[in-house]
Amino acid sequence: MQEVNIWSEEFGAETDTPILLIMGSMSQGVLWPDEFVGRLTAGGRRVIRYDHRDTGMSGTVDFGTEPYTWDDIKNDVYRVMDAHGLDSAHLVGHSAGGLLGQFVAVEAPERVRSLTVIGSSPLGGGEGQVLVRALTGQPRLEGSLPEPTPEFVAFYRELMAAPPPQDRRARINGMIAEQRVLHGTGLPFDEDAARRLQERIHDRARDLAAVANHRLAAMARPDFEPVGVLHRVKAPTLVVEGSHEPVKPGHGAIIAERIPDARLVIVAGMGHTLPPETHKELAAAVLAHTAE
Repeated sequence: MQEVNIWSEEFGAETDTPILLIMGSMSQGVLWPDEFVGRLTAGGRRVIRYDHRDTGMSGTVDFGTEPYTWDDIKNDVYRVMDAHGLDSAHLVGHSAGGLLGQFVAVEAPERVRSLTVIGSSPLGGGEGQVLVRALTGQPRLEGSLPEPTPEFVAFYRELMAAPPPQDRRARINGMIAEQRVLHGTGLPFDEDAARRLQERIHDRARDLAAVANHRLAAMARPDFEPVGVLHRVKAPTLVVEGSHEPVKPGHGAIIAERIPDARLVIVAGMGHTLPPETHKELAAAVLAHTAE
């Protein structure tokens, strides 16, 4: 398979302690808020964020002729680290980015100085199957991960049945509506700020529709995640979950239980996004966890 160009940017001095930020599925690196990144940089960190393949300014592919799996998305983590000359780094992942961080910590422990997972699910926990069952109305299986909130399920069921938006304004309005649901109900939702963010995401994307390839990649290899391996994580691990998490409620506690000596922090009011009210607390937690 042909390698895909990955867009990345870094902040801070080259001699500072490196942090690699890994965003979630179908998400651009700029969803790591500039203020949060700035707080990390001011704390003496060299911070790198990047766009996953088929998102933002990274390369896009015709999945029919150049298919890939989530193994390739995971291996892009190593490619970004290599491109920035990093033998190892502190990994901070949000949502599926946290799952990728867990996988790398199991697979290549020498490359992970510490691990922080935010709003994520446990590696090998079957989060994708839980989401599919919830959206299709199938009963929850005993022992499976907690399901998304009813509000989240209702929104995405309606979204799946709706025709695709036909112009920029309609697309951005839909993106704002999605952000509102992911934001949760614990903090006020700033629609003006959401519009500025979604306009930025819309306008910097090479191909906005290409993010759907991440779903195809998951379907191409549904057994991507190894099961029963989190006890092998050696990196000091911080697990962060919002008190109003709508997508993966309670998943953080399960990660913290399965990774030896992991620490769980619940951020009051936070949902599945990183709003300004949380930046100070999140940055302080990451800075303390990545102190060397």
